[in-house]
Amino acid sequence: MKRLLLLNGPNLNLLGNREPQVYGSATLESIVQDVTNFAKTFDYVVEDYQSNHEGELIDLIQQAEGKYRGIIFNPGAYTHTSIALRDAISSISVPVIEVHLSNVHRRESFRHTSMLAPVCKGQIVGLGSIGYRLAATVFMEENA
Repeated sequence: MKRLLLLNGPNLNLLGNREPQVYGSATLESIVQDVTNFAKTFDYVVEDYQSNHEGELIDLIQQAEGKYRGIIFNPGAYTHTSIALRDAISSISVPVIEVHLSNVHRRESFRHTSMLAPVCKGQIVGLGSIGYRLAATVFMEENA
């Protein structure tokens, strides 16, 4: 079975209500459903998790080896601060694509640097919820 892991970090459970002018009106549930339905057309299963806790995200990344063909990861604010998440991504061979709903490069300067991007396969920013589907497409194209 072909599987993708969809991970979302802190505060993303509040999508749809949290700063819609920045993050859009889509809820996390609707994003997950969209990616899941899209992946089904390519015979992929998507397993999704959201956590406000860094250690839980690290555990899920570490457990991904041999289980998933790729990880779609919106680390939220941990993008800019977490060496621990960077080390977890570096420790596995499963490719990770970092996704952000907003264009972090047009926002506050502290959001311009990602601790994770250098160890990820790629980064998709500023395209709203479609960025998640684009990340899924990358894995499906590679594993076709």
